[in-house]
Amino acid sequence: MQFTGKTVDEAIESGLKELAIKKEQAEITIIEEPTKGIFGILKGKAVVEIKKIQTEADRTVEFVQGVLDIMGLPAVAEVKEDEENLVIGLTTNDSQQLIGHRGEVLDAIQTLAGATANIGRKDYRKVVVDCENYRNKREDTLIKLAKKLEEKATEMRREVILEPMSPYERRIIHTALAESKTVTTKSEGKEPMRYVVIVPFDKDEFSKPYNAGRNNNERKRDNHGGKKGGFKNGGRGGRNSANKGGFVKSDKKPSISFGTYLGNSLKDK
Repeated sequence: MQFTGKTVDEAIESGLKELAIKKEQAEITIIEEPTKGIFGILKGKAVVEIKKIQTEADRTVEFVQGVLDIMGLPAVAEVKEDEENLVIGLTTNDSQQLIGHRGEVLDAIQTLAGATANIGRKDYRKVVVDCENYRNKREDTLIKLAKKLEEKATEMRREVILEPMSPYERRIIHTALAESKTVTTKSEGKEPMRYVVIVPFDKDEFSKPYNAGRNNNERKRDNHGGKKGGFKNGGRGGRNSANKGGFVKSDKKPSISFGTYLGNSLKDK
């Protein structure tokens, strides 16, 4: 944009004020300077062109906004904090769609934003994409879950297996129980199905792991019996059936689900 003034400094000051930026954030080009007439009186006006220098934050926000537009999500991206990390806040009337199931959509956008922000950088800069404080709400939910399952593992003296989580969420579980005096934690499996296992120090070596990450539908399948395709007693091809194509009968008890504790952020409390 071009700005004018009686002097170059005046034109620059006017432009910076209108663009709401500091001089170090601007690329300034002098288009025209006033000339000195008789007795040193200036003639004409100074004309300068000022462009805001695009920062990593600007480039990343612009990219995220473009992704949202392509996805057809009515949301606005803006930088909320720019200190050690780059935090991009999303404002929308449909947060559930933008956040996705357990934050999957938000995580995908964050991954792309992180790649964009670190183009050409030697040191990695962390990028966080958030919507309606979802990250903090989710963290609180996972910490509460970790403490609850810590008690469960200690009481039963059995390993407790959580459902698959993202590296970020697994880290929250590990951190929440890092100072525990009764359990330790470890991650097992391969991405994207990698999960956390809570291991009690006083573990019963003959006990089977307690699966806390299976949902109600899976437990219903385990309890389905006596029908074609069932999973118990006489179902053709069933898990405990001796029929051709069946599986070896197992005495493993169905596990209790803790899936409700890992729901969407809008339901997390």
